[in-house]
Amino acid sequence: MIDNFTTDIHSDMTQIQVTAHIQASIQQVWDCWTQAEHVKHWNFASDDWHCPEAHNTLEEGKEFHYMMAAKDGSFSFDFWGTFTQIDPLKNLEITLGDGRRVSVQFITEGEGVWVKESFEPENQNPEEMQQMGWQMILDNFKKYVEQLSA
Repeated sequence: MIDNFTTDIHSDMTQIQVTAHIQASIQQVWDCWTQAEHVKHWNFASDDWHCPEAHNTLEEGKEFHYMMAAKDGSFSFDFWGTFTQIDPLKNLEITLGDGRRVSVQFITEGEGVWVKESFEPENQNPEEMQQMGWQMILDNFKKYVEQLSA
């Protein structure tokens, strides 16, 4: 259940949370989340964006770099961070390039997995917009994983 989620992110800071229940094994969910060759297939919020490049080293203290780009070539940026804690098949703690912290939890329930992301918002866009964007990316992740496991 969603009520079982906990997080270690700064308790005094505002956090935004997004969740999804994915009908797949914990191993498949973990692999699709952490392996760069999978990330390229789901890490974008809308169909006019994509993730043409993804690189990571899944080790504490190592970085990930995911290129987020408009398909028309009008804009792109490197979404990157450092893995600060890795508990395989359960939790990832990340510090983004701008210093914000993210926690991603993986909770097995029945034949599926709850994925919960908690993140500190940036201060340039409304929190509702950030939550919607991150939820759309998580929804793409769910769709991608469930298509693989079908």
